[in-house]
This record gives sequence, C-alpha cells and structure tokens, in this order.
Amino acid sequence: MGHKESKVAGVDLNDETIDRLTKNTNYTPEQIRQWHEAFLRDCPNGKLSPRQFTEVYKKFYPEHEAEKYSSQVFRTFDTDNNGYIDFVEFLVAVNVNANGDIRDKLGLAFDIYDMNSNGQIDKKEMTKVITAIYDLLGEENRKADNSPENRVKKIMEKLDLNDDKNISRDEFVEGCLKDDILRQLLAPNV
Repeated sequence: MGHKESKVAGVDLNDETIDRLTKNTNYTPEQIRQWHEAFLRDCPNGKLSPRQFTEVYKKFYPEHEAEKYSSQVFRTFDTDNNGYIDFVEFLVAVNVNANGDIRDKLGLAFDIYDMNSNGQIDKKEMTKVITAIYDLLGEENRKADNSPENRVKKIMEKLDLNDDKNISRDEFVEGCLKDDILRQLLAPNV
C-alpha cells in the first residue's frame, strides 16, 4: 500500500502531489493514481496539447466546429499558461466539473469567457465565446435576436448590474443563479 511514487512512462506522481490533490479535490489517493494512469495512457509525456484537447471535443461534437470553443476551455484549464495541460491541472478541472458545487462550476464557466483573465468579461469577449458556442452546437440561425451580437447585448443588460460595460465574476455567478435560461445559455453543463 504505502506507495512512495508511481512512475509511469517517465512521469512521476509523488506523495506531495497526491497529498495536494487529495486536499484540493474529492478524490482519494487511490483514485488519483487511477486517474494518473489513465491520463498517461492518453498523454504518455504527461502533457495534454491544445491539438489533443480539440480532438477530444471533436469526438463529442463531430458535426460541428469545435476548435474555437475548445481553445477557450483549454486556455482556462492551462492555469500556468505554459501551453499544455498537465495532470494536476487536468484533475482539478475534472473535479470541479464532476464534484464542484454550482458556484464553482459557474466560476469555471466565467473563466472561459474571461479571455484576457482580468476578472471581467467585456462585450467583445462574450461575443467571441457565444460565437464559438454557436459554432460548436451548429447553430445556423444567427439573424435578428439570435445573432451573437444581439444575444450578447441582452446578456450584458441582464448581468451588468453596475452598468460599467463589464461583467464581474460575482455578477456572472449571481445572474446565472437567478436566471435558469441565462445559465442554460452561458453554462449549459451546470
């Protein structure tokens, strides 16, 4: 039992990392080791690249354009901005998706929209992500009220409570908690 280290394909999972993940996720040390082995089967070098990440999205959305949206999600999960997702980043993101409460999940959704990581979502960022979601879902009706620009205008009106032309994390989370339709649009998996 007392595993000191799990060395698989040259990528170590040491006790310190297991301890940190146990404290920051809902997973046991054994589950963490299992996740690690599965991660290394898909990413033997311990690094999930943007291309690999997009390929996973394409499996879920084979008929549609997955690149733009998956690149936003990838950027959010690559918390150290080094151009790949390592095992710790991967497991923390999986944990929030699988075990996080609704506020944690909405916070993760906020991070996808906050493309420049300044703690605010502006109209331009929101439009880019809504357009990417339309591409991902194959939405062809992009006219009148359903255009990304008009959709974003209505979203901004609802969520921008202090009228500063930006949406803060709190405005985003609280707005989505109060409005099921907005939550379904902005964070459909929450």
